[in-house]
Amino acid sequence: MSASPGPDTVPLAGVDGCRAGWIALARAPGEERPRLLVRARFADLVHDLGADAVIAVDMPIGLPDRIVGPGRGPEQAVRRYLGARQSSVFSIPARAAVEAETYAEACALAERLSDPPKRVSKQAFFLFPKILEIDRLLRAEPDARERIIECHPEFAFCRLNGMVPMATPKKIRGSVNPDGITERVALLARHGLPPELFREGPPRGAAMDDLVDAAVNLVIAGRHLRGLTAPFPDPPLRDRFGIPVAIHG
Repeated sequence: MSASPGPDTVPLAGVDGCRAGWIALARAPGEERPRLLVRARFADLVHDLGADAVIAVDMPIGLPDRIVGPGRGPEQAVRRYLGARQSSVFSIPARAAVEAETYAEACALAERLSDPPKRVSKQAFFLFPKILEIDRLLRAEPDARERIIECHPEFAFCRLNGMVPMATPKKIRGSVNPDGITERVALLARHGLPPELFREGPPRGAAMDDLVDAAVNLVIAGRHLRGLTAPFPDPPLRDRFGIPVAIHG
């Protein structure tokens, strides 16, 4: 993407999956304060954000037909930077496994199409419907592939923190960790997002960590528009439909 447009000329959005579907923090040109959106379907969210919006979303984009190593290339590329936070990067299997209808079928396909053979984690399997929402949209709309980018919040925080991973986890045993949220909100404040955005908590259907992740993704969207992000791996791989396979940060 060209670095010539400024962040005040193009809509920006950071998006994360949530219980209700999708949560976004979005900023239109001229807006000082980002606004919150929650939509059940990714396609509806993209439509509402506008045809030229730059969207950074925490969801795997691009599905290789075979996996060599622990996950897709992007997962292998960023995991090494995250220290104790690297467990937040799930390994996503081959396309056929993501498209499977049952967990058993997904595991069988993932084992057959990976080297070394590896089954699917339950956490990753629950992401598959959302992964496929984005996949269907990008297959149908090739022009959207340069403005809808994959990011990963923990890697994004690491990048914004001078390549130092966050000291505390966002969650402990499945529950939101207040210290982890506080650490991330403070870092977001240094990058232009005021703490007031988080004081009312998340909207219905989303959790506090979803809101914080959408916020850091918004920062990444702005940096991407200004040409300040890099793909991991670089250059990006592409799947058989030509969709880029890279985490941007």
